[in-house]
Order: sequence, then C-alpha cells, then structure tokens
Amino acid sequence: MTTPEGPDRSAPPAAPYRLALVGGGPRATYVLERLSATIGRLGPGRGLEVRVFERTGEFGAGQAHSPAQVRTSYLNRIGSQVSFAADETVAGAGPLRPAEQRPTLHEWCRRRFAETGDPDFDLGPEDWPRRYVHGLALRDMFDAYAADLRRHAGAKLHLHRAEVVDIEPHGAELRVVTADGDRYPADEVLLLTGHSYHDARRGPAAGSATRHVPHPYPMDVELDADRCGPQAVVGCAGMGLTAIDTILHLTEGRGGTFAEADDGTLVYRPSGAEPAGIVAFSGSGLFTFARPDNHKPSDGSGDHPGTFLTHEAIRRLRAGVGRPYPERGAGRQAQLDFEEDVLPLVVLEMAHLHYVTLFGPGAALLLTQRALPDYLAFLAGALEHGGGPERLLGPLERAVDEVTEVLESVMRGTAPVAVVQKSVSWPVRDVLLHWAATVFGTAAEREVGRCLDRASAPKVVLDGLGSPSALETGLGGNRFSWSRAVQPVGPRHGPAGFGAEVRDFMGRDQKWARQGNLRNPHKAASDGVWRDLRSVISYAVDDAGLTAASQRVFLDRYVRHHNRLANGAAPEIMAKIMALMDHGLLDVGAGPGARLGLDEGTRRVVVEGAHHGFSRPVDVLVDARIHPFDPEADVLPLYRNLLARGTVRLWRNAAADGADFRPGGLDLTPEFHPIGPDGDVERRITVLGVPSEGARSFLLSALRPRANHYVMRDVLVWLDGFWRTLDGESPRP
Repeated sequence: MTTPEGPDRSAPPAAPYRLALVGGGPRATYVLERLSATIGRLGPGRGLEVRVFERTGEFGAGQAHSPAQVRTSYLNRIGSQVSFAADETVAGAGPLRPAEQRPTLHEWCRRRFAETGDPDFDLGPEDWPRRYVHGLALRDMFDAYAADLRRHAGAKLHLHRAEVVDIEPHGAELRVVTADGDRYPADEVLLLTGHSYHDARRGPAAGSATRHVPHPYPMDVELDADRCGPQAVVGCAGMGLTAIDTILHLTEGRGGTFAEADDGTLVYRPSGAEPAGIVAFSGSGLFTFARPDNHKPSDGSGDHPGTFLTHEAIRRLRAGVGRPYPERGAGRQAQLDFEEDVLPLVVLEMAHLHYVTLFGPGAALLLTQRALPDYLAFLAGALEHGGGPERLLGPLERAVDEVTEVLESVMRGTAPVAVVQKSVSWPVRDVLLHWAATVFGTAAEREVGRCLDRASAPKVVLDGLGSPSALETGLGGNRFSWSRAVQPVGPRHGPAGFGAEVRDFMGRDQKWARQGNLRNPHKAASDGVWRDLRSVISYAVDDAGLTAASQRVFLDRYVRHHNRLANGAAPEIMAKIMALMDHGLLDVGAGPGARLGLDEGTRRVVVEGAHHGFSRPVDVLVDARIHPFDPEADVLPLYRNLLARGTVRLWRNAAADGADFRPGGLDLTPEFHPIGPDGDVERRITVLGVPSEGARSFLLSALRPRANHYVMRDVLVWLDGFWRTLDGESPRP
C-alpha cells in the first residue's frame, strides 16, 4: 500500500507464491537451474515458496539416474553430449550462468577426477560414463542450483522425500496429497514424474511359480542373490538398454570378470554367483545394435542436415497426399500414413547417406540428382503407390551400379582413370580412393593411389585383403537394404543356429561401430537419420500427424526399429554381451516372436520360440523393458487419481471409423496444461516429459549442450508462464 507520504512500511508482506514440483529427477534439476538463474525477477516484497517432492529421496537424479545405481550400468551417450543448464543455443533462455557453472558431464567428471583420483571419473569427451556417475553429477548440480535459489531473500525451498498420490482442488488453491496423508497447499504444480512401471498383478507370471520382477530397478534390491541366485534360470523380457543393465548386473555385478583374448574379443570368467542361465528374448530376437564411435562435433554442427527427409518435405507431403483430420473444426493438420508416406523418405535418406559414406562426397551430387525426380513426384502425390519402403531407391541403385561399373574397369586396369573420366561427371579417382579407405583403411588407399599414379591395376594390391571394419570387399558389395538393416538375422535355423548367426552379426556390428558414425556406411545411415533427423520424424508423427491406425503401427514397430538402430549401448558394453553368449550363460536361442507359456507340471513360465521349437522354463521373469506411460496400468496412483477426479484426460488420435487411438499419454495444451474430460484447462498444473508421450515421441533424453535441446525449450515454456503470472501479466487462475 502507498500513502501520500510514501510506501506503507506497516503493510503486511504479500503471501508467498507456492510452487510444487512433483518429481525430483533430471527435469527438476533443469527447472531449478532456470528458476534460480532468473530469480532476480522476483520483485521486492514478493515471496516464493518451492516444494520438491521426490519419492525416492534422490533429489536431482531420481531413481532411474540414482547415484546408488549399480556400477555395471552405463549411459548410452558420451559425456560431452550431456549437460545440466541452458546455454547460448537456447533462444529466450534469459540470463545464463558463467561457463564454469554449467559444465558438461565430461567437464564435471574431469573436475571430480582432479579432486578424487577415482578412475570412474577419468573420462575423455567421447567416453561413455557409468550411469551412477551421471547421477552424482545431477545431484551435485541440483544442490548447487538449490543453494542459488535459497540465497535470494524472498525464496524458500523445501525438499520432501514423499510420494505424491493426488492433487486436490481446494478453492483458489491446490493441495498436494502425499502417501502418508499430508496435504500441502500450492498455487501451482509442475509435474516432472518421469517413467514408472505397470502393476505387477497384470504381469505374465501371475498365478505361476515363477517370480515376476516387473521393474528391475534398483537392481541390487530387485535382483538380489537371495531371490535370483545361482540355482535360478532368469528370463529377461526385452533386449534393449534395460535388459543389458539387467544381464551385466547378474554377471559382472556378481563378481564375474572379462578378459581380453588374443584376437581382441572378450572372454567371460564366471564367479559362481551368477544365475544358472539367462534367457533373453524380444520381438526381434536381437539386442540393440552398438552405438558407433562418435566422430561428429559435440556441439551438433556435424549432425547430418538431411537431403530428402526434411521438415519442408513433410509439409509438402501433407499438402500433396495428407488426409483430413476426421473431426470437423478440430484445426488439425492433414494426416499422413507413416509406412506409405514417411517411411519411403526415411529409407531414401538412409540409402543416400549410406552410399555417400561408402563412395565419398565426390559421388554425392550424382546420387542426389538421380534420386530427385522420383522424390519430387512422390512429394506431390504424382508417383504410383505401392512398392514398399524401398520404392524410391530404384534410380539411386542404378546410379550406384554405374559408379561400381566404372570403378571396376579402373580396378581391373582395363580403362585408365583419364579415359573413363571423360565419360562421367563425377571425380573417378577421388571416389575410388574414398571407397578403398572406407573398406580397407588408409594404408590400402595409399597403395591404390600409387597404382593409379603408375597406371597399373589397383586390384592386385587389394586381392586377398580383408576389411578391418567387416565390410564386404567387392565393389558391388555393401549394398543398402532396409529389410537387412532392421532384421539382419532371420529365423532360418534352429535355436543354436540362430544364436550363432546373432553372434556373427554382433561381431560385424562391433567393427562397424568402431569405424564410427562418419566413416561406416551402415552406422552413418542409422545415426544420421534416426538420431540427427529425429526431429523431422517427430514433426511428421507428433500431435496427430499420423492417422490413428498409422500411429499405432509407428509406436508398435518403428519406435522399436529406432531403439535398435540408433539407441543402443556402447561397443564396449556389447562386447561383454557377446562374451556372455560365447560362454553359454546368456541364451538368445528363442529367436524373433518369442512368447510365454506355462509348464502345467511345474507351474513355471516357459519361454517358447515361435519358429524352431525353442522351449526353456524360467524361475525368475524380469520385465526388462521401459513401460509406456499408461495411468490406468501404472503401479503408482497419482495419474489414476487425477483421471478419476477429472483433472486430466487421455490424449486421443481421432479415427475416421470412430476407433480412436489412445496411446496412454495425457491431453495437454501447447503450454503443457492438462485438459479435463469436459475440455476445461487446469492452468495451475503443468506437465513436462513422459506423461505427454501419447501426442509426442522420443521424450527419453538427458539435456544436450549446444543443441537448443527440446528438454530445455519445454522448461522455458513453463518458466515463461510462471513469471508472467508472478509479474501480473496474466491472471492467476
């Protein structure tokens, strides 16, 4: 209050604005970073009271990234590509911290190594940190940002180790309800809950003698030796990152060791405390492929920009072949069918990048020009339908045929480079040397160059050489195939034969990964499209960008392809998995399409192969997969209660036949506020991350530096609304 004499010093201070953060994991760390960096906007006489609720007590990290994680689990991202704070690439972030206060995970590890000498922190920028190390860094940065916030006279921060089970409306305020019955008033709630898992009572082992583990974390508790010991055969449902964590914990984590053999492969030496066997199975029957060594700049400047798979191409597809959204007046964009409309562009982009990587930039223009006419006709809807995902590859493959024919003539010495160069527009010598370096290495490239200088046949110096990167050695080899890319091993043989083929493929894949994401054609194609162009795929898919039926197929099939092709573990980790297979402890013989049955005599769950008679009972069944967000099946009651209360509703993709698709995520506004069953918006609540994964895709990600990363952009959407409310620019609901 102001009097004619000036401010009324006796007026009571304004009540503090009460903000509740539900979930104290990585996103809470990022939120506190921005909130503490901008706390100067809190005006004189204003107060802010922040409460953070984290059911595990692992503030900053949460359970999935806990510093208490077992030491055998690793991140699948290199340390220089993980950060904790906004940087110059994030538009509108506001005041940034000094560079020393916003380290990458790699920089944080270097500091910690200098302080402690602990070898777990002795990492280079391209190394893969242990997951608990990421947890330590998250906790450390959370504590630093919390201290920053507390230094402001008007701000208070309270941390609660408590599970939030409900959010009750109570007049003009909300009340955060915890499992022990406490109620905390709040003016605004930010939900940052991350991934949970589904209720075990719905699991496949219900009523059997097999112990079901619906969620393996924390592994030292859920997979302890008493309940999962040397006499037990363990079934591992899933062959992705969680499964790899599970397998290594049950082996290396039980005291087993790996030693390097003379041929460079690893050999497993058991401790005797491992389970009697581990049966890993999944829909594909394959582990995720090894992540390639990263040879791109960590700031994202070397990411593949896309030639055919671009945002503009998706816009043109919508205009040319898009289907109207089924509901009138919904204001939705025209919808696409992923397999019919988008996948051919994905496959063309992969094939083009594969061949440019194989033959070098000298061949890029030719390959692009040949593919362009059919590509443009396809975007306009003028190309005949049919032909499957490789329907746009014909002109590209014919161009590759021409390139290899010319190079073969030079290799055999039947036509000198100077002669054939007159008949083609691309640099023959450069392309041949690049191919030789890619397949055989730089020493062979130099020898081929010397042969060309002497006008002798280069074929002589390459005869009998193998490829150190396990590529095919003939000029006509290394052809791109979409079907082989996603399913390199088929169910052609019995369990032993299938397991041997998987092992052979994993050996090749290891060498491909070691060649890196810029020099190996297979890895460049996967990494350049399914990682670097993931935002384009999201642009096509998200917010009902696909028809309801197509989105169902995308989530069921193509997200799995993405995970296998581009979201695997480091080569060092996959070498350990191979060693466990070689030892015989890890069994992958079930093959693709494995299913679960029940042995009526023993009441044990049985893992059964779909193609070649595999059958093996298991004593423990571990669901080693990330469960999709589904509040109705969630083991935790929060979202189930919010649904029942009518605070939130499930997002749906409307279908023309009325069979709408509800993938499980919440219906949110563009500002991430939940929409209730009657269409009302609860603006006092904001939801970030996993619960929005129905309408959005690829949301599992740590913050990446120097990339204008979507995780921080989402935080800023919330932060902007938060400060506008406190500044009085928008009314408090």
